[in-house]
Amino acid sequence: MDLIDTHQHLILRDRIGYAWTQDLPALATGDFTRADYAGLTAGKGVIGTVFMETGVDDADYQAEARMVAGMVGTDGMLGQIASIRPEWDDGFDGWLEEAAGLNTVGFRRILHVVPDDVSQSETFRRNLRKIGMAGFSFDLNFLARQLIPIGAALVRACPDQSYILDHCGVPDVAAGAFDEWARGIDVMAAFPNIVVKFSGITTYCAPGTASVALLQPYVDHLLRAFGPDRMLWGGDWPVVNLGAGLPGWIDMTRALLAGLSADEQFAIGQGTARRVYRLG
Repeated sequence: MDLIDTHQHLILRDRIGYAWTQDLPALATGDFTRADYAGLTAGKGVIGTVFMETGVDDADYQAEARMVAGMVGTDGMLGQIASIRPEWDDGFDGWLEEAAGLNTVGFRRILHVVPDDVSQSETFRRNLRKIGMAGFSFDLNFLARQLIPIGAALVRACPDQSYILDHCGVPDVAAGAFDEWARGIDVMAAFPNIVVKFSGITTYCAPGTASVALLQPYVDHLLRAFGPDRMLWGGDWPVVNLGAGLPGWIDMTRALLAGLSADEQFAIGQGTARRVYRLG
C-alpha cells in the first residue's frame, strides 16, 4: 500500500516561531527537516506528501506558507495546507487570494486550541464560506467532546464546503473514552462533505501503549462510519513522535488496514487524498 502523507509538518526554528512546542520535550528543541523526514520514510512506501501548517505563532503563519510554497514540487511535496484566520476580517480576503497562489490545496485553522466560541462567530462562518467558494477544502481540528456541539454546528452553518476531520476526531484513547468519541464520529460521518484523516491517533494513547490491538476498535468504527473512500492517511510527523513515531505509525497503519481489499487500501493510502486535495 503506497501512501501519500497528507499531514507532513516541518519545524525550522531559525525562520519561524513554534511556541506550542515549548512544553513538549520531544519537540521543544532542534529542527525537524525534510532531510529528517526522508530518512524516516526511506523504503516505507511514502510516494508523496502534502505539507500541513504547523500551528506556528500568529505573527508567522503567512511567512510559513510563503516559505513552503517554494518547496512544493520538490522531493515529492505535492502541495500545502496553509494556515488561515477566519475569525479575523482584517486582511482575510487578501490572504485568501495570496495563499491561493502559493501551491495551496487547502486551509486549516486549529480549533481545539482556541476558545470554543471562535468558530461560532458570524465573522468566522462568513469567511469560512469564502474558502469554500474559492474551491478549497478546510481541515477541522476538534476534540472528541467538541464534535457534536461545535463541529457539527459549524458544518451545518457552512454546508457548501469540503471538510477533512483531522486525527480521527481526536479520541481520548488513554482514558478509554470510546463511546463519546464514537457518537461524535457517527454525527460527523452523516455529513457527506466530510472525510476523516487517519492520522495522529497514537499520540492520544497513554505513553508506550499504542498498539494494533488497542487501536483496532477505533479504526473499525471509522471504517464503518466513513468507509475507505472517505478516509485518507496522514503521518503527523514530528508530533507522531509523542506516540508511535513515524516509521512505527506507517507499520501500524498497514497492520490496522490489513483486512481491507487492495482497492480499499488504495483509497485510504492515496485515492481519497488525490480527490479531496485535487492532487491529480
